[in-house]
Formats: sequence, structure tokens, C-alpha cells
Amino acid sequence: MIISRTPFRISLFGGGTDYPAWYRQNGGAVVGTAINKYCYISVRVLPPFFEHRHRIAYSKIETVQNIADIQHPAVRAVLQDLAVEDGLEIHHDGDLPARSGLGSSSAFTVGMLNAIHALRGRMMTSRQLALDAIRIEQEVLKEAVGSQDQIWAAYGGTNLVSFLPDNSFQVTPVVMAEERRKELQASIALYFTGLSRFSSGIAAQQIANFGARENELKAMAEMVPAALDILRDPRRPLLELGRLLHEAWRLKRSLAEVVSTPEIDEIYAAGRAAGALGGKLLGAGGGGFLMFFVEPDKRAALRQRLGKLIEVSVEIGSPGSKIVVYEPSGLEHS
Repeated sequence: MIISRTPFRISLFGGGTDYPAWYRQNGGAVVGTAINKYCYISVRVLPPFFEHRHRIAYSKIETVQNIADIQHPAVRAVLQDLAVEDGLEIHHDGDLPARSGLGSSSAFTVGMLNAIHALRGRMMTSRQLALDAIRIEQEVLKEAVGSQDQIWAAYGGTNLVSFLPDNSFQVTPVVMAEERRKELQASIALYFTGLSRFSSGIAAQQIANFGARENELKAMAEMVPAALDILRDPRRPLLELGRLLHEAWRLKRSLAEVVSTPEIDEIYAAGRAAGALGGKLLGAGGGGFLMFFVEPDKRAALRQRLGKLIEVSVEIGSPGSKIVVYEPSGLEHS
């Protein structure tokens, strides 16, 4: 039995500039953090005593003879890409709902890759996990997704991720004083809107609008160094970050009509009325989690105002994908 644990993430600034259609022309950068909510993937070689060859358990249960018949796209793609020949049993468990804007799909892909390689006795680097997950999601599955979620899942931490026109990327840890890190964590409030969505469809519309929204995307990219300056300089009040988030909210809403909805706008307005300085709809948009930046002394008022929503407590800077159980039965081929 192999079990991988892979973190979800909160992206703070620069989202949208991590799509290849953008950064291959303009470069891109995002700043954000992995959180202590995880995707768990368990894998074992399936003994040959069953009618089925593969069993995959997630929100549904699949029992199939051939990998090509697997309905779950990421499972099918990873097993085909790695030319898996043995019958496998695969289980997925997540701390938070899928399709909620926290990078859960990429966490799944990274966790799958990590677990299958571990079953074969291979320890993958964070860079290789990220690159393989990006390739599978963008080139094999042809999904309209960016390149940041795979990197957060593989690397973890609180980082600046820079995307270069040559299709490479760089990960630079955000160095903060410990008091600053604690202040940032105390200012993050995460709420589930109760709405789920398929991010690739929303992302496709954003990509189609890139040409008409060039100024907005460049403005969002410029917020990354501004945010880093605030985080790194303890003399600057952290509430400046909240105000910057509000400006980013306005810009992101202009990228596509489906980024927000009247229900989400209402929640965001209620949060602001309760004292939050700014916020972010995590992921491509359309639903999922809303993150608010709120000064700690106003957190109770925010919680009361949004009492009908589920609040999720998180810690920032969690490590990247790792193997937490390693009891291999072994695959016969390498």
C-alpha cells in the first residue's frame, strides 16, 4: 500500500497569468501558499482474485478490466502515460470538496503520479511531479487549465512562482518574519460558497478574452511584486494587502462574465460590510471558496454576518506532495 498526501492551495495574486496562452507571450507570476488541507491517494497492486482488473474509488466506484475504460480522466491518463500493466486498486479521499477553487484537480493528478512512481520504487522531485502533471492536464487531457496549481501541489510552501516565455518556471520561497507570517495567517478567512463548478469551462472563456483584457491582466501581474513588498516589509501595515486584494477582485471579475455570480457578489458585499478589506474567489471562478482578508479583531463580525456559510480554518505554508505510507508490494516491471 502506498499513500500520497498532496496539499490544496490558496492563490493570492497573479492568477490568469499562469496560462500558457499568456505567459508564453508575456511571462507571468503568481504568489500564494499551500494549506493544510489535503488530497490523499492510496494505491495497491490488486490481487488476481477478482472479476475486475482495476478498482477506482472516489465519488463513485469503478471496476474495469482495461485502463482505457476508466471514466476518471486523470486516473486513466496517468496510468496510460506511465504504461501501468498491473491491476491496481486506487482510493481518493479529500479534506475539502472537489471543484471548489483550491487546486484539488491538480492535487489529485500530482498525488496520483507520486503514488504510482513510489509503487515502482521511484522518488520524484517536486519539479518533475509538477512538469508531468502540467503536461498530462494540458497536453494529454487537453484541459483549459493554468500551470500554478500543479506547482503548489508538488512544491508546497508560500512562494512566488514565475513563468517564463520559454515555458519554464521558477519557484522562490516568500521569506517573511515569523510575526508577519502569523499575522497573515490570522487575517485569512476561508468560506465555502456551497457552489461547485468545472473550472476548465470558465478558464476557456477567460483565455478567449485574453486579447481584449490585456491591460487588466498586466495590472494583475503588477500586483505580484506589490504584494511581495508588503509581505516582506514588516514596517508596512498588512492591511495594504487586503486593499490590494479588493482591487484584484474588481479586475478578475472583468476577465469573463462567468467569473462571478449574483450570489457570490452578494456574499462578497456582505463580507466587506462586516469589515473585510478585500477578498478573492479562489480558482477560475463561478463558485467554490471565497477567501477574505480581515483584521483579526473583525473576524467575529465577519463570522456572524456569514453565519450560513461553512468557515474552514487553515494553516499556510504546508509542504508539497509526499508519500506518507510506503509499504510496497512492488510492480514486476520498472
